[in-house]
Amino acid sequence: MQNKFEQIEKEVRNCQKCPLAATRLNVVPGEGSISSHILFIGEAPGAAEDETGKPFCGRAGKVLDELLFKAGLKRNDIYISNILKCRPPGNRNPKDEEIKACSGYLDRQVDLIKPKIIGCLGNFSTRYIMEKFGLKNRAQGISKIHGQVFITPVSQGSIKIVPLYHPAVVTYNANMISVLEKDFSMLKNIPK
Repeated sequence: MQNKFEQIEKEVRNCQKCPLAATRLNVVPGEGSISSHILFIGEAPGAAEDETGKPFCGRAGKVLDELLFKAGLKRNDIYISNILKCRPPGNRNPKDEEIKACSGYLDRQVDLIKPKIIGCLGNFSTRYIMEKFGLKNRAQGISKIHGQVFITPVSQGSIKIVPLYHPAVVTYNANMISVLEKDFSMLKNIPK
């Protein structure tokens, strides 16, 4: 499995499928334990991630680390990725054509990890993952479905999809930390 992940990372580093390749400093394939039962998926790298090539290493990453700690999870024991592997200029929202060009890498990561739980960080990852797993009709805005568990069958049994607010929301509204803490804390109680 490690070799397959390394192959995906190599392809991501050489990717020229969309215009984001011309503006990136680094690609951000993802990181963590590829044998994890929990996979977190964000939207796209930000400025700090583009500089380092590591997911969630900026301000939102510090919030994520705090949330993981309070939920009894270790960053090394999970896998973190994004839908897009390159930063959209100015941290704008991903465009549909960028998601279409890049999502195949994420799909392959999901297929290799075979997580029991996917924590979708924000609206874009929630919508993408819910559509991917046949839950399009249940996808709504994150404010309506955050913290809920959606169970869907997959070849290895079932997968639990948990929409979560993106940790960056706390950098804009500090009052949201309690909502995120509550949602993240439930992750440790979801049966695997």
